[in-house]
Amino acid sequence: MIDGVTGWNLAVFQNWLIVVMRVAPVIFMMPVFHSRNIPVRVKAGMTLLISLALLPAVHYEMKAFPSEPLGFIFFAAGEIMIGFLLGLTIRLVFAGVQLAGEIAGFQMGFGMARVMDPNSSSESTVITEFYYIVALLLFLAIDGHHWFFRSLAESFRHLRPGEFPINPGLVELFLTLSGRIFTLAVKIAAPILAVLLLIKVALGISARMAPQVNLLMTSFPLTIGCGLVFISLSLDIFWATLKGTLEDSGRGMINTVLPLMKR
Repeated sequence: MIDGVTGWNLAVFQNWLIVVMRVAPVIFMMPVFHSRNIPVRVKAGMTLLISLALLPAVHYEMKAFPSEPLGFIFFAAGEIMIGFLLGLTIRLVFAGVQLAGEIAGFQMGFGMARVMDPNSSSESTVITEFYYIVALLLFLAIDGHHWFFRSLAESFRHLRPGEFPINPGLVELFLTLSGRIFTLAVKIAAPILAVLLLIKVALGISARMAPQVNLLMTSFPLTIGCGLVFISLSLDIFWATLKGTLEDSGRGMINTVLPLMKR
């Protein structure tokens, strides 16, 4: 433990520096903080404060801190990569939510009605923004950010500093996390896609039965209206699916991701 400011010595400073290396990628990738609207100074300040708060939970005596520049570069790269992988687990969940919004919005006819996303400074559909905001509120409601801090503290128990693994388990981890994007997107967008498919089949039948009807002008308000209605009706499914995914992702960072990286 650190007894005030006078308790700081070289070993404590080295441990704190290691914690900063792992915390920084997580803070810069965490939902809310990863937004470009938040100044870099604020993110850096949060990184230093959270690293200081986590320092008492890190029980590790640095006996061979790299003294050579090249050795320190490889050491720092390994620590930053560990934090990056922890942050990636939750970023991919939100990427799946955004992909679901893109799919649903495009099928509803919002492909050309795009808005500027302040988080990524890119354009996205209004349905994507709606899904993202709901997912962000749910993430904060279930204290998802606490899983990050706990996984950071647990990472020092599973992976000692300077022991970043390069093994088949790491490749398996990347494949698992990447597949989660499409799985979550399909689960969220499936009710909307099913309804829109039935509507388009009905419009196709109507076109054959009544060719004089202008289906181009009729289909847009019909698909948009039905899509919005069923999005509101499917929020319970969206809430349950996303909550389970976020909780599994949080537990997986501790119970699956870290042991798998160590394998």
